[in-house]
Amino acid sequence: MAMGGTRFRLLFLTLQLLLISCAISSAKITLRFPSPTFRPESSSSVSIKSKLYETKYYTQILDHFTYTPRSYQTFQQRYLISYKHWGGAKQNAPIFVYTGNEGDIEWFTQNTGFMFENAPHFKALLVFIEHRFYGKSIPFGGNKDVAYANSSTLGYLSSTQALADYATLIIDLKKNLSAVDSPVVVFGGSYGGMLAAWFRLKYPHVAIGALASSAPILYFDNITSEYSFHSTVGNDFRSESENCYKVIKGSWQQIEDTAEQSGGLDTLRKSFRICKNYISAGALVSWLSTAFIYTAMTDYPTPSNFLNPLPAYPVKQMCKAIDDRKAGNNTLEKLYSAANVYYNSTGRATCFNLNDDSDPHGLDEWSWQACTEMILPIGGNNADSIFPPSEWDYAGRAQSCEDALGVQPRPNWITTEFGGRNIQRVLKRFGSNIIFFNGLRDPWSGGGVLQDISKSLVAIVAKEGAHHVDLRFSTPEDPEWLKHARRREVKIIESWLSQYYRSSSS
Repeated sequence: MAMGGTRFRLLFLTLQLLLISCAISSAKITLRFPSPTFRPESSSSVSIKSKLYETKYYTQILDHFTYTPRSYQTFQQRYLISYKHWGGAKQNAPIFVYTGNEGDIEWFTQNTGFMFENAPHFKALLVFIEHRFYGKSIPFGGNKDVAYANSSTLGYLSSTQALADYATLIIDLKKNLSAVDSPVVVFGGSYGGMLAAWFRLKYPHVAIGALASSAPILYFDNITSEYSFHSTVGNDFRSESENCYKVIKGSWQQIEDTAEQSGGLDTLRKSFRICKNYISAGALVSWLSTAFIYTAMTDYPTPSNFLNPLPAYPVKQMCKAIDDRKAGNNTLEKLYSAANVYYNSTGRATCFNLNDDSDPHGLDEWSWQACTEMILPIGGNNADSIFPPSEWDYAGRAQSCEDALGVQPRPNWITTEFGGRNIQRVLKRFGSNIIFFNGLRDPWSGGGVLQDISKSLVAIVAKEGAHHVDLRFSTPEDPEWLKHARRREVKIIESWLSQYYRSSSS
């Protein structure tokens, strides 16, 4: 059984996920993130095998911002809804809305246990809205060949259009349910968390608050250091073992040197059990780097299935594999054992495929967003990085986008549209009711809001937390710091709702 490092172009990671460039000597290696395997989180309290939601479609307008004939075209936007615990319109019971990420909404829904587990407490209606151009929410008659054809159609794929989609759908849904006075709270993780925060700022008349988990809204326009992302990855491994960190850091040159030797690629193929379809030094480096980056991102305290099946504290397990004395001084064998933690924790893979370009969850069109508005400068590696030194190469990104899609990026648009600079001062003047959760073991946390801005713009920072760990289904083995973070989030949302109901009755 072969298990592939599925890759998709210029992927962000939910955000999901982005282009990351790594230099080995003078060679530039583009690291492509793999598409996660669709295995929803399990939960002791909510069975994912039961019917958690109903699937519905909303007739959505193509373009919210112009009045040309084409803008009035429509498409079917998918959303998932659960009435199970809703207190109903007569009670003005709340509506919790997940602002969908860059992929199949079912994947994100089935990995967002926080909303399901707290719906009974709040008597909340749950709604998960799929992002346009992803999953089954495809404009132009649902025809991907047409929708993804070129910039004339892909031009309708943007965060601002998506936010307007969400606002339009929510308002219409509330009207149809006779629930116009039911308060709405939006939730999201990663790119979805960015959308949740921006939705609250752009549509405060629609949502009374937002929980934005692992939302790197400050990773634009050079607000955050280009070295931050990879520095966090390295620090995660270094915190477990100095030797582990040094072995990984020193491995890239060894891979390059081996590849250049006669028969070197065969040596690498055998060392890493690569299927006999394709191998190069660059592909192998990308495959290994992906494992280290994703493992750092999902360094959860309990077993998970979000990206790949992983044990609890997978960074620790990788370092155990690298530090194992049985491998002696064989660096390649140590790296293979570490990669198995991410790619083969089940033990069922007999070889690995480096040339798998499938996209099972509809994430591929992030390439368009990553070439237009989502320009996150995370490609730098300083001397302490676990990866070879390199600089963020905007010119290279722009040229790649021009070559692949015929489009030039707009690196300053996100901060123009949503802000970001001087966020403490700016949001204090007009923003309210947003929770920013970040785990400091998450490489994206460097671009997150890590300090309270006001009494209602709250930063919850978990030193041991990973990528939107707070939104996962809970387990009895969850550490106290995670339970505390979730209890605090619930308490804050309770205060928003209480304030809303008091102001509505006065």
